Amino acid sequence: MGRRGFLKVATASAGVAVLPPAAGQVQVGPPSSLRKLVPAPQLEAAAAQQYAQLLAQARAKGALAPDDHPQLRRLRAIAQRLIPHALPWNERARQWRWEVHLIGSQQINAFCMPGGKIAFFTGILDQLKLGEDEAAMVMGHEMAHALREHARERIAKTQATGLGLSLGAQLLGLGDLGRLAADLGTQLLSLKFSREDETEADLVGLELAARAAYDPRASVSLWRKMAQISGNNGLEFLSTHPSGPSRIRDLEANIPKVEELYEQARRAG
Repeated sequence: MGRRGFLKVATASAGVAVLPPAAGQVQVGPPSSLRKLVPAPQLEAAAAQQYAQLLAQARAKGALAPDDHPQLRRLRAIAQRLIPHALPWNERARQWRWEVHLIGSQQINAFCMPGGKIAFFTGILDQLKLGEDEAAMVMGHEMAHALREHARERIAKTQATGLGLSLGAQLLGLGDLGRLAADLGTQLLSLKFSREDETEADLVGLELAARAAYDPRASVSLWRKMAQISGNNGLEFLSTHPSGPSRIRDLEANIPKVEELYEQARRAG
């Protein structure tokens, strides 16, 4: 399916009615009120611009996978199953133009920028030998970061401490929009989330995947693979997503909460 076709299907899927977060099986806290310091539309516009620049750079190097690439087709199929369950976690997701792209690189990395811009690097698929359920856990986790607006919160907290006053002025409409997009884009690609954000993304991603009929036990096998190679070089993903026994224990404790969702979704086909 071409990129435009994927976007059309994905955007339509985002309007499917599903259970609201209050009926969710995992427990997460309310979003930080600090995120209101950063207007979501500007942040999403900046993310879209940075994403487009990244794709252009990859295309120029011959590293951007074509629409018929088998791994990209698999990733887009996973996204189409996950996206219908995203809306209850963030009403803004109704307006997002979801995109999924694959970049040829040995880096073990994947991300979802604000506004639903998803990218996987071939390294995370090949070096970890991810099965479909494990790839869905990675994507669900990254989507959860975007849905829970962790980037927006991180940037807002930076502003609140006085380290981003010039950025704050731009966000209030006092600066150049192009410079704002560049500054925000740079932050978005190097942003490190807190341990609390990571735990929340793990749990929300776990439920997204379970509702889409992906085996929640794959979350544990995924992070065990991450732990096994954590001493190697080039693990950009692990620099912002540290692995460890506590992370695996948290996931194991929450798998029983979503198993029935998984079984229901699997029986429904």
